Amino acid sequence: MRAIHIVTTRLSSSFIRPVLLDFVSCSPLRQFSTPRRFICAASKVNGGGRSGSIVAPLVVNEEFQNIDVNPPKGTRDFPPEDMRLRNWLFTTSKRSHGYLGMRKWIFQYWRRRHCSSEKLGRRLETKGNRRVALRPELTPSLARLVIQKGKSVSLPLKWFAVGQCWRYERMTRGRRREHYQWNMDIIGVPEVTAEAELISSIMTFFKRIGITASDVGFKVSSRKVLQEFLKKYGVPEDLFGRVCFIIDKIEKIPIDEIKKELGFTGISDDAIEQLLQVFSVKSLDDLEDILGGAGEAIADMKQLFSLAEKFGYSEWIQFDASVVRGLAYYTGIVFEGFDREGKLRAICGGGRYDRLLSTYGGDDIPACGFGFGDAVIVELLKEKDLLPELGQEVENIVCALDKDLQGAAATVATALRDKGQTVDLVLESKPLKWVFKRAARVNARRLVLVGKTEWEVGSVSVKVLSSGEQFQVKLNDLE
Repeated sequence: MRAIHIVTTRLSSSFIRPVLLDFVSCSPLRQFSTPRRFICAASKVNGGGRSGSIVAPLVVNEEFQNIDVNPPKGTRDFPPEDMRLRNWLFTTSKRSHGYLGMRKWIFQYWRRRHCSSEKLGRRLETKGNRRVALRPELTPSLARLVIQKGKSVSLPLKWFAVGQCWRYERMTRGRRREHYQWNMDIIGVPEVTAEAELISSIMTFFKRIGITASDVGFKVSSRKVLQEFLKKYGVPEDLFGRVCFIIDKIEKIPIDEIKKELGFTGISDDAIEQLLQVFSVKSLDDLEDILGGAGEAIADMKQLFSLAEKFGYSEWIQFDASVVRGLAYYTGIVFEGFDREGKLRAICGGGRYDRLLSTYGGDDIPACGFGFGDAVIVELLKEKDLLPELGQEVENIVCALDKDLQGAAATVATALRDKGQTVDLVLESKPLKWVFKRAARVNARRLVLVGKTEWEVGSVSVKVLSSGEQFQVKLNDLE
């Protein structure tokens, strides 16, 4: 029976809870009266550890030693086969365009006005009383980095990043509380050509993983449409973000709920009916008639659709006025990828955010970008039966035919690794039948056998598994 010690930490309660997520999710031991304590396992029942223990050991029943081996709800483990899939997705996305790479970090400073919703990230507090959060998205970090770099970088910037994000929200298929996100952004280009190229990058990625226009479509609109409408009805500008957040739910909750939430903002019933009429429009010409002319928003979208034809992806995109995206920082064209069968929520999305940098104290710089989560793409590939076969690949399996030759086998393995080759070294004395099965399982290219007779003359036996060819070669000549 193992002992459990209670020890004291100096971390704040708001910091301890996220750190103990894995422990709390898998241990039903007890509820603590104070968050300033946590449990750690001792190796012995009596004694052990440093002298001066805070309390006497607690004896725990055997039944409590069984832990839940599943990861915390909404998070994932990545065994080798899942890592191969993840790496394949990331590599394919990076090859979609030759953008500069940018690395980010786990924590970003918590500033409420810069986050789309307080519920998205887990709020923490450092010893210096600074408020931080596990990042729910990457774009605000990008904005800070651009300001930090200042004039040391020349515009336009074309940057991408693949980073892990955390969102404490309701989970659905393809949406988790932890995911990896591919972001691509263009900073310093005010023209619609930037949005057109970003969407082109997504299409390139889709084509490379086998997704077609019959599988996924893109809805395109502009935040400026809503701005023009609200201005027409005298709705205060400070309600714009709240209205966008409500409209973004138009396909997720009943229309009566949408009307009720809009009513709470103070918008008149007549304006609400007119607004919902605008967001039911699926044609730019019809929208032009409702708004009473071709404003800046319509001109931008017409240019985007024209560029889509030139880029060759016009069949992928369609106008949908109800697309506004929920994040408050978007200012112009917005777009959202969707599953044409309707089995998954938004595949990806993005848009223009020309004023985000100024909220961090920088100058207004035109910018646009998109975000793309890995979890929903994997679900889409499963749905379309497009998951690739990504078997493990090893160039060489090195095996000693005698236990006394294990050292020699290690020498052979090192020689091959020094030449840049992958090697799976058999670490135990195994029969050849087992070695051949192992070679098939890891998709090895060849088998390198270290036998006593061959090694005495500095040679090894090599068997090419695809052809069955077998030969001896000096170690120095082994390539």
